Amino acid sequence: MGSAILSIDLEAITANWRALDAMSAPDCQTAAVVKANAYGSGITRTARALAQAGARRFFVATSEEGATLRTVLGAGPQINILGGHMAGDAEMIRDRQLTPMLNSIEQIMRHLEALPGHAFGVQLDTGMNRLGLEPAEWQAVAELVLQAGPELVMSHLACADEPDHPMNEAQLATFLAMTDGIEVPRSLSATGGILLGPAYHFDLTRPGIGLHGAAPFHGHNPYHLALPVIQTRLVAAGEPVGYSNTWHAPEDRIIATVLSGYADGLHRKLSGKVRLWHGDTPCPVVGRVSMDLITVDVTHLPEVPDYLDMIGPHQTVDQLAETAGTIGYELLTQLGARYNRQYHGARA
Repeated sequence: MGSAILSIDLEAITANWRALDAMSAPDCQTAAVVKANAYGSGITRTARALAQAGARRFFVATSEEGATLRTVLGAGPQINILGGHMAGDAEMIRDRQLTPMLNSIEQIMRHLEALPGHAFGVQLDTGMNRLGLEPAEWQAVAELVLQAGPELVMSHLACADEPDHPMNEAQLATFLAMTDGIEVPRSLSATGGILLGPAYHFDLTRPGIGLHGAAPFHGHNPYHLALPVIQTRLVAAGEPVGYSNTWHAPEDRIIATVLSGYADGLHRKLSGKVRLWHGDTPCPVVGRVSMDLITVDVTHLPEVPDYLDMIGPHQTVDQLAETAGTIGYELLTQLGARYNRQYHGARA
């Protein structure tokens, strides 16, 4: 017994990609977003599995992530950089054959001057006010940009995880107004947009969180997180457990201490609110989640197990995130580097 084990089912991830791909027309390409170390799953194994499944275009946030991904995938698959062409990145973009999504007039000029003829795309702001050219900016430079030959024009939906939100239709209308008539492939939808239906799909979709079976797409769960039990003790009635004495044993209890904590991405807000599992049996967390350790009441178990499960069939990433008052994206990307990641399926 050693460190906590994060088991990742690559076949579940690729099955989620295939399911999302099947929601679009055959002439609509389905890419894969693998930024932030493939949402915490590990970019090397996850990206290779997705490429084997048929993904030919990938999106990451930065040129540095793109350079890493190029080393993983080799020549062939297209790698788009959502952060665009930042100052000082020209050599990396050129040598690693990366395709930046240009977000501003400044980036457009930088790219066209530094790397004339090199592949690029453009991101438009259709109302999210985060990245991309606003309508007036696009109108001012569209002719120049289109003459240079972008490979993709994209935007990003702000409220796609709320299907009835009026912002979705408003952004769709703005995107159409900004791009109708151009002879360039278009993309508007990440996972949530795919679920909104064909009107949002255009020529390419960009699933990210959906590959991991997390909301708003409820697909296969690829994750199982098992935490090792370091020590157990009998805590007498009335005795406290953990920092600040926030929990006192109502009666004599057997308390197990497991190896993981908020340094590993398990939020302190989970304190006293979440359960770990031994098979089908829930075991409540007691006391505060600390940096490296969590204390769990195992009095009702017939014997002390070697491991207790934090994520698995009885408690998904989304359920754990909801308990912590956050979203699956944050929890996944924070799952710690100290976990022993073990991969299964898809030629693992």
